[in-house]
Amino acid sequence: LKLVLCARPGTIPPQFAATMGDAMDVVVVGSCNTDLISYVTRMPMPGETLNGKRFETGFGGKGANQCVMAAKLGARTAMVGKVGEDIFGKDTVKNFESLGVDTQFLTTTSERATGCAPIVVNDSGQNSIIVILGANELLSEADVAAAKAMIGGAKVVVCQHEVPIETTIAALRIADAAGVTSIFNPAPAQPPLPTEAFTLPSVFCVNETEAQLFTGIEVTDAASAEAAGTKLMAMGCKTVLLTLGENGVMFLQPGQPTLSVPAVKVKAIDTSGAGDSYIGALAFYLSKGSLGWEEALRRANTIAAESVQAHGTQSSYKSKADLPKELFLFPKL
Repeated sequence: LKLVLCARPGTIPPQFAATMGDAMDVVVVGSCNTDLISYVTRMPMPGETLNGKRFETGFGGKGANQCVMAAKLGARTAMVGKVGEDIFGKDTVKNFESLGVDTQFLTTTSERATGCAPIVVNDSGQNSIIVILGANELLSEADVAAAKAMIGGAKVVVCQHEVPIETTIAALRIADAAGVTSIFNPAPAQPPLPTEAFTLPSVFCVNETEAQLFTGIEVTDAASAEAAGTKLMAMGCKTVLLTLGENGVMFLQPGQPTLSVPAVKVKAIDTSGAGDSYIGALAFYLSKGSLGWEEALRRANTIAAESVQAHGTQSSYKSKADLPKELFLFPKL
């Protein structure tokens, strides 16, 4: 199946809701890290030693975050990834299993430690992150091939850029060949990307900084965001989703007007993992297949806004039971 435009403007294509019996709602192919979080009044200056306020550890990695968000919302999820044979890796597997995530293709290696991410968060909720990829760098095309049936039978496949790009492309090829909806979030941005990274995913999702790195267009307002999105479409993307922080999101698709959805205004405590929360929530809503684009994007905005009002990454993600019931009402197909 190919990605097709809908007969009715703003409606998600039918294949976004593939129904295949035991099919996973969301399969994430990507990274698993342990977050090492330091809270400070302000960010340290170069060469400065600064006393922190407190320290926490948590589960992270963009792939794991997106997977956990989808699972907490009620999606049947699976994680395709790699961790080290260390306590961080063992705890990561236990965390997934406690949330009902399928881990049969989450493998371990003795060659690298589990990935980790030292994070600094200041009083305004802004963060600075260093990612040590570790075992994530060893997730291979062979690992993806082993999970081919699960990936090809999923409703939505999600990929990021914290594992080798060849591995990501292999997963996107499987999804594309099977007509499965895929979301590629090329973060952290490391241009240039191969052409297939733009042309294979159903949704190419970037923030302002990533959009600038891939297009050369500085995103400072709605006009420049649309210009960057238009250039990404010209580079072969099927659809483009720009996440613009407090300015909401912008969505571009062929033959339709650009769609802008405002952010939910809240007081941010910690923005760590907010983008991953958004993508995980969007994957959940796309797997349902009965919402128009605007409503799916709006609900994902609401979920992400909830996440920035608490500390941590995955620990800030609310479960279905703790969210308004109207977020889980869906039109019948």
